[in-house]
Amino acid sequence: MSSNSKEVTMQITGMTCAACSTRIEKVLNKMDGVEQANVNLAVETAKVQFDAKKITVADLESRVEKLGYGVISEKAEFDITGMTCAACSSRIERVLSKMEGIHSANVNLALETGTVEFNPAELSVADIIARIEKAGYGAMEKVENEKERVDFRQKELEKQTGKFIFSAILTLPLLWAMVSHFSFTSFIYLPEMFMNPWVQLALATPVQFYIGWQFYVGAYKSLRNKSANMDVLVALGTSAAYFYSIYLGIEAIGTNAHMVDLYFETSAVIITLIILGKLFETRAKGRSSEAIKKLMGLQAKTATVVRDGVEQEIPLEKVMVGDILYVKPGEKIPVDGEIIEGRSAVDESMLTGESLPIDKTVGDPVIGATINKNGFLKMKATKVGRETALAQIIKVVEQAQGSKAPIQRLADKISGIFVPIVVIIAILTFVIWYVVVDPGNFGGALVKLIAVLVIACPCALGLATPTSIMAGSGRAAELGVLFKGGEHLEQTHHIDTVVLDKTGTVTNGTPTLTDVLFVNEEKEQEILALIGSAEKQSEHPLAEAIVEGIQQKGITVVDPTAFEAIPGYGIEAIVEERKVLIGTRKLMNKYEVTIEKSTLTKMEELENVGKTAMLIAVDNEFVGIVAVADTVKETSAEAIKRLKALNIEVIMITGDNERTAKAIAAEVGIDRVIAEVLPEGKAKEIEKLQGEGKKVAMVGDGINDAPALATANIGMAIGTGTDVAMEAADITLMRGDLNSIADAIIMSKKTIRNIRQNLFWAFAYNSMGIPIAAIGLLAPWVAGAAMAFSSVSVVLNALRLQKVKL
Repeated sequence: MSSNSKEVTMQITGMTCAACSTRIEKVLNKMDGVEQANVNLAVETAKVQFDAKKITVADLESRVEKLGYGVISEKAEFDITGMTCAACSSRIERVLSKMEGIHSANVNLALETGTVEFNPAELSVADIIARIEKAGYGAMEKVENEKERVDFRQKELEKQTGKFIFSAILTLPLLWAMVSHFSFTSFIYLPEMFMNPWVQLALATPVQFYIGWQFYVGAYKSLRNKSANMDVLVALGTSAAYFYSIYLGIEAIGTNAHMVDLYFETSAVIITLIILGKLFETRAKGRSSEAIKKLMGLQAKTATVVRDGVEQEIPLEKVMVGDILYVKPGEKIPVDGEIIEGRSAVDESMLTGESLPIDKTVGDPVIGATINKNGFLKMKATKVGRETALAQIIKVVEQAQGSKAPIQRLADKISGIFVPIVVIIAILTFVIWYVVVDPGNFGGALVKLIAVLVIACPCALGLATPTSIMAGSGRAAELGVLFKGGEHLEQTHHIDTVVLDKTGTVTNGTPTLTDVLFVNEEKEQEILALIGSAEKQSEHPLAEAIVEGIQQKGITVVDPTAFEAIPGYGIEAIVEERKVLIGTRKLMNKYEVTIEKSTLTKMEELENVGKTAMLIAVDNEFVGIVAVADTVKETSAEAIKRLKALNIEVIMITGDNERTAKAIAAEVGIDRVIAEVLPEGKAKEIEKLQGEGKKVAMVGDGINDAPALATANIGMAIGTGTDVAMEAADITLMRGDLNSIADAIIMSKKTIRNIRQNLFWAFAYNSMGIPIAAIGLLAPWVAGAAMAFSSVSVVLNALRLQKVKL
């Protein structure tokens, strides 16, 4: 990826089937400057990575629109305060225009208003307000009525519902006439007027050209761009039935024949059923994004802020970094921040899965959307808007749901050539029936042609993969597993080996000082002060445990004059002009510090019971041993048992010594241990395992795990760990519980199984449906119903993933 590389997500309208999404993707990928484009039919988005020096977002949108599709943009108006002259309004316009996702910005100084057109997939109104405020001005959105802002999908749903009702009312008499044609239904009363061809024409015409106009428009745009989609098939099939019926009606003028062979009902019923199918499909697709809605629902709506000494309640999007907020008992913490006054228990179960509230006091971090249980808190906002932990989680889920899994490529390739092949098959079917099977029967041959065209629409094929990815990744997010993309969701089910970092992953990562053994016990206080001071600047959890344990004994520690951490060895520090060494046998050997055999025996005894023992030397003279113990997570043993039940090999990797590592491994049921590995060596160990043909998942939580996470087939970061680890990983396990590893693998297996089911039935449906229609065993209206509901069945099957219980 070049330094000029940028990524944009566009919300696209007008796609009807897989052929549409494949066409847009192909055209975008051919544009000079586009590095990669992925179009997702289910969420109706295009994610494009491009070189900003060669191409702009406007160019991309223009190309999509030229293909005949729409790109959603929103317009918002703002009241802006703090402007004093034309330079102010120009500055705001300039600042906004530079924001990614903003199409245009117009600021009126006289009216103190601003109008901004933007890409809602990239930006929110809150982001725009925050940018204006960052420039030093005030901004508030002008909304006449909050209900006026309706999701574009909801608008489309309402529009299509109205069309279906209108279409159904006009189609019912035609269907009535058709049903009464059969000998076994001759007892059904049918008004004579419904048999009149001109009455049927009057009923069918609005359905064909008003309700069905969208198919003609879609077909024209598709053919104009030298491709073919579902609209082409529907327009061809229904038009053939409609215009042939007009021909038969004209032919019958003056013959006094009782018309029974018109096909107006065929075109009208097909259009009505397809509209109904699209309605059900849209509703079902809406349900597949429930995970996002649930996550968004966790956010607080307002916050109590103190500004200029005045306490006031403001909308969440108006909170700024640095604001002082009041959070009363029972309220949601509005944004991420730090407690500056008060003490309380905070329920963080939405983030960590930990059911017990966590005690928080001054200096502790708090996370937006968690619940303050019982105490009054005064906090300082440190992250707002899209920077909060919850917003980042939502972003990851949205990215996963909008991404494309490799398994989808097959369906895309097939759908790209599917429609032209179907048209050829339909024409051949017509010719064979008209010339060979039933010579001269134009109407009979036409019915078969229409049935083939209608039954073959590739809608189900296009929805098979993305709906499953949406539902699967959404359900996984509810379980605390965040897949960064569809490709990771797909690859995870191949994993056969899981490598676990020890500290903070298998264990709690919060060790405590357990043993202090010195050669000269009379100097214990003096040596402990040196040890605590030497470790004070280290960020390693073991060092923190030593310092905390020493301070709890009432011993004062000072800042060292010099400090150096030696990876895989320990530390070297200068404290009050004395050199302090704390670490492994290798460190002592490096500085030629003499160690008695009895000391090494004692060290081994400590390590054999799972403690991490460290040797201490002052001025190159051995003075004693300190030991710390990190407790194993309660759920680790159970989680490893679950992984073994899935036939997955579990390996523990650690920089700790082998005895300590094996003791902890034995406690949780891990059979294979790779110990005393330097941070840079972890990635090499992963490569060795991959060299054995294993599909490896690496699970870690620290900065030193990042290379290994990136090297593994799948990197899983414990969500309670560092941001660097989570950035390098493919999956974030929001809960510190190792059970989430098994959850991730099981959700991947279930999602891939669901995708395969969808693809099988989508292929089987067309493979069986086309021959059945071609040999004349499928009436066109039945084909229309089957085609419409095939898409619905695929989406409903995908939605089963939302009910998965692990």
